[in-house]
This record gives sequence, structure tokens and C-alpha cells, in this order.
Amino acid sequence: MTRHLIVGRLGASDRAAIPKAADEQMTQLRFGAPDSLAFGLGHALDDLRKLGLHPSETGADLLVLAAHVHAADTRISRASESQDGWTREIRLVVPVSDPNLWQTTRQTLKRTLDFLTGDRWQIGFRARPRTHHALVAAPDEQLGGIPYDGISLFSGGLDSLIGAIDKLDAGHSPLFVSHAGESAVSTSQETCFDGLRQHFQRNDLDRLRVWMTFPNGLVEGVESESTTRGRSFLFFALAAAAGTGLGRPFEVQVPENGLIALNVPLDPLRLGAPSTRTTHPFYIARWNDLLGLLGVRGSLVNPYWDMTKGEMAAGCADQALLMSLAAGSLSCSSPAKARWQGLPQGHCGHCLPCLIRRASLLGRDPTPYILGDLTAAKLDTRKAEGVQVRAFQLAIERLRRNPDLAVTLVHKPGSLADVPHQTAALADVYRRGLVEVGLLLRGVRAGPA
Repeated sequence: MTRHLIVGRLGASDRAAIPKAADEQMTQLRFGAPDSLAFGLGHALDDLRKLGLHPSETGADLLVLAAHVHAADTRISRASESQDGWTREIRLVVPVSDPNLWQTTRQTLKRTLDFLTGDRWQIGFRARPRTHHALVAAPDEQLGGIPYDGISLFSGGLDSLIGAIDKLDAGHSPLFVSHAGESAVSTSQETCFDGLRQHFQRNDLDRLRVWMTFPNGLVEGVESESTTRGRSFLFFALAAAAGTGLGRPFEVQVPENGLIALNVPLDPLRLGAPSTRTTHPFYIARWNDLLGLLGVRGSLVNPYWDMTKGEMAAGCADQALLMSLAAGSLSCSSPAKARWQGLPQGHCGHCLPCLIRRASLLGRDPTPYILGDLTAAKLDTRKAEGVQVRAFQLAIERLRRNPDLAVTLVHKPGSLADVPHQTAALADVYRRGLVEVGLLLRGVRAGPA
């Protein structure tokens, strides 16, 4: 195992000495000049300016911090750099506008990131060099006010599509925020957003789309990492940074059904960070703590925390629009894996998100799946096609025998101490979510071939 240190550098003159422990490997993350920040940050700030938004310098700090986290998370292999095949030890030294302010967030940040990725994080802060005293350009003279009344995450998934339709149908004007990842995700975002624009025909329907990636080999001698458990930290940072440019208190809508947000492990052996925690109540609460410590007048809200995906779909404000765009949305956990079989990128049909999606649209699903008919043959549980199906079947049967077990199981992915008044409702959405998937799996056979 190797402990890793990621040091951000703002500009060629940023040569501040950063002490390194004997067992740490240091990697320099060079962002470049303030008017052309690398890794997509410069483009993000420029695009916000074109939208009439000028984030605070603390908002810009959030973007710089998120770049450090995303670089470490995606370019440090768990397989080679951890003792147990999962847990990495990562230290960040981040240049920020106000180190004293950011020092107050260190413990909250550590709790947030440790929970999210299952690694051991340490975060330190230092002052930006004088050349980068300001990262945000001065506001342009504007004739009108800012048209956006909040921020909404737009991933290209079915839940974010439903959230967008509901917001727009209710007359709201959020700025949508996307991170463009692999090509299938980017295509889904474009397809769904173009469909919303054509339907609503509004001048204030805008989106901030950021592409952040790092070269393979960024960390010398270390392979890249594919699990990307920390990606929601980047999503939330983009949204919060944009929100600081609104000039008033704001909400960030994080549309996610309750079953996925809780993400109770189906398999009793699958605990901790191997199950994603990107929208878990504990994680969202820590983000709201972080924004409060920074003096950012915003909060993250999941308006669908107590709904299954099927309930979200059934309750969508415009059913015709949803069904016309649903096939273009993307839920699959690994859409690129189809390429390995020489097939087009898209939905595999058998991963956990695909199964929950199929259950939510049962009887009216326009989505093409690589594994189209779950009942055509017995699914091999020694292969990917049968693993999650069988895990769902076992979890559904366990809960059928003892429905009260849900109250205990919802605590397994993480603490619910921030929402004690919601525990009963969370247990109930877990039960209903499994019932929903159970209807999909009636007649489906899975076991060792």
C-alpha cells in the first residue's frame, strides 16, 4: 500500500514548499493560469459568466477542491494502492481564497469523503498564490436580473428527467447542472435536454455542462480507478458553486428515488462503500453542514426521498412528455460494457439500476435492453446477468418473511441520525421498492448454470 498526497498548483510561479511524509507519494495537480484553468474549471467559470452568473470565490474554491477529490478518486487504483483492495489513504493540499475559513471545514469534509468513498482522507488548505487571488471574473453589466430560481442536477438518468419535468411544469426556472462523463452519459443528457427545450420553448431553460477528466498516468506508476465512488462530490460542488452566483439563498434539487438513495445492500456481505452512497441522507446532511460552515446560503434537497422509482414515474407531472423522452435517459451502471460484446452502448438490463428502472416502467417501458427478456432462460448467477437478479430475489424473500426487518436494514448503509423523524417512512419506501422489483421478477429464474 502507498499513501498518496495530491498538491494543487495554481500557475507556474506556485512553488510553495509542501512537506511530504516519507511513506507518501506526491502528485502535483497543475491548474495553470487564472484565465484558463485546466481540467474543465476554466470552461465552467466561463460558461457561468455567459449565463450571467458570477460565483463567489468560495464557490470557485469548491470547484478547485472537487477537482482534487475527483483526480484522486479516479487516478489512484484501489487494487494496487490499498491494503484491503478498497481503502486508500489520500491527503490533499488545496489552494483556497481563505484558508482560515476552510480550516473550519476539515473535520466535516473528512466525514463526508470517508463515508462517500470508503477511503481515509486528510484535507489541508493553503492560500492561493497572488497570481490567482481572484478566479472569478468581475460581473458584466447586465440589463436584466438573473432568471434562475434554483439549481437542479441533471444527470441524464430517468430520475433527473422526472425531476426536471416536474420543476418546469410547475413554472420554476432552475439552472440545470450536468457533468459530462463517458459518451453514453453525455448523449443521454443531450437527448433529454433537447427534448425538454423543444417541449417547453422557454428562453430561461439553460444548462451548465462541465467535462472534467484527468490523464491516465497522472499519478506516476499507478493505474486509474474505475469505481468512481466520489463522483457525486464533483456534481454537488458544481451545483453549489453555480448557486453562489445567484446572489440569494438557493436550493439544489437532487432528484433520486428513495430505494436508490438508501441503497440498502441486497447481499448481507455487501457492506460499506462497495454500495454507493451518492445521495444517502447522511451524505446530503454533511454537504449541508459544509455549506453552512462556508457561509454559502444554499442547501441540497432530495424531493423524492420517500418515493420509489415507480412512484416517481407514475406521479410525473407530464406523462406524455416523460414517455416520449424516457428511452433517451440512461440508468445503467456500466453502459460502456456493451462494447465488450460488440453491441451498441446502452442498458444491459440486468444490473441493479437497470432492474429498478425496468420495474418502475413495467408494462410501458420503451427502453431497449441488451438482456431483453428476463424470463426466456434461467439466468446464470455465476455471470453478471444473474447476480443482481438473484440478490433481489433473496432480499425480497427475506423481507416477505419478516417485513419488520426493513426498520433495521435501512440503517445498514449509513447513519440516519440526521433524519430520525423519517426512519419509518424510509423503511416503508424500502419495502415498497422491493415489492416493485418483485413484480418485475415474477417468473424469472436465476441460479448456477
